[in-house]
This record gives sequence, structure tokens and C-alpha cells, in this order.
Amino acid sequence: MSAPLVTDAAAQPDSADGWVPWPEEFARRYAAEGYWGGGPLGDRLRDWAARSGAATAVVAGPASGPVRLSYAELDQAADDLAAGLTQLGVAPGDRILVQLPNRAEFVTLLFAMLRLGVIPVLALPAHRRVEIEHLASLSGAVAYAVPDTYEGFDHRALARDVVTAVPAVRHVLVAGDAGALTGLDALAAAGAAARREGRAAAPPAPDPAGVAVLLISGGTTGKPKLIPRTHWDYAYNAAASAELCGLTADDRYLVALPAAHNFPLACPGILGALGVGATVVMASSPSPDVAFDLIARERVTVTALVPALARIWVDAAEWERPDTASLRLLQVGGARLDAELAGRIPPILGARVQQVFGMAEGLLNYTRLDEADELAFTTQGRPLAPADEIRIVDSDGADVAPGEVGELWTRGPYTPRGYYRAAEHNATAFSPDGYYRSGDLVRRTLSGNLVVEGRIKDVVNRGGENVSAGELEEHLLAHPAIAQAAVIAAADEQVGESVRAVVVLAPGATLTLKAVKAFLRERGLARFMLPDLLTVLDALPLTAVGKIDKRELRRRIG
Repeated sequence: MSAPLVTDAAAQPDSADGWVPWPEEFARRYAAEGYWGGGPLGDRLRDWAARSGAATAVVAGPASGPVRLSYAELDQAADDLAAGLTQLGVAPGDRILVQLPNRAEFVTLLFAMLRLGVIPVLALPAHRRVEIEHLASLSGAVAYAVPDTYEGFDHRALARDVVTAVPAVRHVLVAGDAGALTGLDALAAAGAAARREGRAAAPPAPDPAGVAVLLISGGTTGKPKLIPRTHWDYAYNAAASAELCGLTADDRYLVALPAAHNFPLACPGILGALGVGATVVMASSPSPDVAFDLIARERVTVTALVPALARIWVDAAEWERPDTASLRLLQVGGARLDAELAGRIPPILGARVQQVFGMAEGLLNYTRLDEADELAFTTQGRPLAPADEIRIVDSDGADVAPGEVGELWTRGPYTPRGYYRAAEHNATAFSPDGYYRSGDLVRRTLSGNLVVEGRIKDVVNRGGENVSAGELEEHLLAHPAIAQAAVIAAADEQVGESVRAVVVLAPGATLTLKAVKAFLRERGLARFMLPDLLTVLDALPLTAVGKIDKRELRRRIG
């Protein structure tokens, strides 16, 4: 999916292969100022392997027998899988939908694809049929990579449904017991044999200005969008984040959140850690039982959580007193961190708190490691790059006065200019001069740091996962007992916001939350999309133009 680095206008429709390049003026400036440059991400692994060789790159798997890959072994594993994919007929520019949990295969497959110029579409393990079929269709994926089972769910059965629904998906690649499907281990073995026998020519390096990965948006309006990140912009994203966080080869980075998230993948995450020669430790679950054991055993120094998980860890650590002496930095992002909780983290876990406010669409804000605790506890940081441009605007798009609340708009060297294959949506999501309209309401303090005050977009941020109210409402209205539906957030100490479904029932109908969840699961919704609360009303409040008045609804329910 290589495409021109530059284009002549700030607001462009999708290019022939579905993405919107940066305007020429900006692209040349970002390259000249050193934000963009170097080879594609897959080739960078070769440099890292030459530098770090026998040092441990990745640790993953159960405590009874963890998988450990050195940098040299990771480099070879990527080559073997790349050759196997080529033998399978996967070609540069093709897309593969990757839905793997935190295990070694996620990293090896990612780099195999980056090396080939095959584009990973990074889905979350929690996604189910509705999201996966949509993402496979939107991306034009030719293959779908899954675990055999994960947390009691058989992904192979889901994959068979997806292949039936989306004929473009020709191959299912399985980590673990593949049965009659294609196992990733077998694919790597076939690739290794082809390389030994001289049947696997080295592929040409992909264009580093082209798309490297397609990340999944938070799904704030309807179904998830795809975010095209290039080799150059994503390499900067990871490397600059690693530098800001002080990562070195002595660090051990714990991937506690799902690896397909932008946060644990490149902020600095997996890519940032490998870039400096650190060790990446993959946690099969973010639960304290799993994570605390890994922190103690692997001497983890840095990790990232959402606020809901940070609270769970802190509460558990107060009782269990785990060995977290090695942990120096706990990043918290995905939602605003409560100052009281932030203050509990250093004395209980022994780690410095760093707030991270960012988006897979680009802009990252970090509190700095040398700032006073007050800023780290009460603000969400300031932009990563000197070239990051931000505006805080009112509903008319005019800049607000300093310190006032407004919507955050941004553009910069790692903020793309459009979603993939979404020209109509891009026309409203981006301003004519290329600013991404984030939908987040923020104010800027005298320190220059941002404080997140809410959002305009109709979403519920449930433990760091954005639940689109509009999408969930459409599914609720498909239930024969529901005449009207509205989805709103409810304050929740554990997950920040829980999902409340407020419904008006059809005459004579009855309904329980359990029945609603069963109905939505049957429709193929991800678990995080299911409502936590159900409220039945006789009528929903309406605005003067006849729309559901959610502000009044929140006021009434409290």
C-alpha cells in the first residue's frame, strides 16, 4: 500500500489505495526537520538485531515455560514467517487482520508483515463478529490471524464465520492448535525451509513513506475506523516516546494492555522498547495476579495501564504487598486519571506516575519525568513533538481565550490527515487546513499542560475502551421489546464510566439486563460493548427538534 509521500492540498479524498498523504509543504518540512527518515520498520529490526544480538527481546507465555526470544531469534523468526506468507501467496500491499493476544506470535507476525510491506490491521482480542466482519470488509483483508482460543472463546469458530461472510479473506492463520486451518508455526517452518533451499528471495523493502499499520479507532461515531500510520511517522512516535520516557537497554517493558492498542504498541510500547534494546515482557492478562508475578520475576521497570486497571493494581497491592521494587515508571492513559488515585501509586507501587493523553489518530501528550508531582497528578501532559500544532476552539472553530475549555484540534508529523477509505467521514473529522478534530474538551494550564474536561463525541469511555453510543443504540433498537433507546455514561469508580442503556419498551413488553446482554452477544458484539446497567422509562426527554435530549436524561437519572 505504498503511496506518494506528498500531495498538493491539505484536504484530499482517499488516494487510490485508500489513505490521505500529508500535503507537500508539511511532508518536506517534517523530513527536513528530522521527524521523518530512515528505513521501514521491518528493516529497523535488522539493525536492532545487529546491535543487541543475544540480548533478550521478547518474553511471553506461561510462568511454567515462558518463551524467550533474543533479538537475533526475533529477526530470524520474522524472516521465516515473511517467507511463509510469501509461499502462501500473500503479497506486498495486501492486508491481514491480526487479532492476537499478548503472546510472542503477535510480535513475530507484526515484523514479518512490516518486512514484506503487508499491512497489519490490528484488531483487539475482545472484538467479535460485528467488528471483525466490518474490519475485514473495510480493509479488504486477504487473511485473518487468530489464537486458537483465548479466555474461553474459540476464535477458530469466529474465523470460519468471517471467511463465509467476507469472501476476500482467503486464509486463516492460527497461533496454537490450528486444526484444519493454517498454523503460524507450520507457516514459519515452511518459510524457513524455503529460505534454506533458496526458494525465498528477499522481498524488496517497502516504501517507508507508505502505510505500515492500520490501527483501529475508538469507534466514537458508528463502527470503528481504520487509521493509517506510515513507517516514518510511527517510527518517530515510538522513538521520541522512548526518549521522553528515558527508556534504555536496561529497561524491561511490560505489555499489560492488549498489544494491538497504540498505547502499549508505540507510546513507547513494544516498538519503542525494542528500538533502544530493552526487553519486552508480554502479560497474558493485566490482572494483578499475572502482572505482579511478571514484575517480580522479570524485574519489570516500565508499564502502561488505563485508570481502571491502575486502581485495581493499587487496591490489590495494598493487601498483597507484591515485589514491585523494580518498577520505576507507571504510565496511565486512555482516560483522565483521578488525582487521588495518582497520589496513591508512588507510595504503594513504588513507581513514578506519568499521565499520557493521546489517540491512535496521532497526537500524544505526556507529563514529563522532571515535573512536580502536582502536574503529574492533575494534568494530562503536553505534546510530544515541537512540531505538534494544537488549537483549542469553540463550537464555531474560533480559538478560545487562554485557560478556557474548548475542543482540541491538532496536526503534526505523526497525526495522519485522514482515516482509511473514509472520504466522507474525513470531510467532517478534519478541518480544511488539516487539523484533526479530536472531540476532546480540554483547557491549557499556565504550565502548558493540558487538562481533559470531557468530550463532545457521544461515547462512553469504559475502562479505556470507547463505546459508541450511536452504534450500541442501533443494536438495542433491533430488539423487539425496545421502542426507544439511549446510551449514556454512568460514573463508576472501577472503570471510570459504565455503560447505561435507557430504554422505552414496546407496549406490554418486559426486559431484563441479562436478556439484553444475551441478545447483543448473539448479534456478535464485543463484550466491552455490552451495557452494564439497564434503565426502563415511560418516555425519553426530547429536544425542541425532536431528538433525544441526553443532557436532560443524565440530569434526571443522576
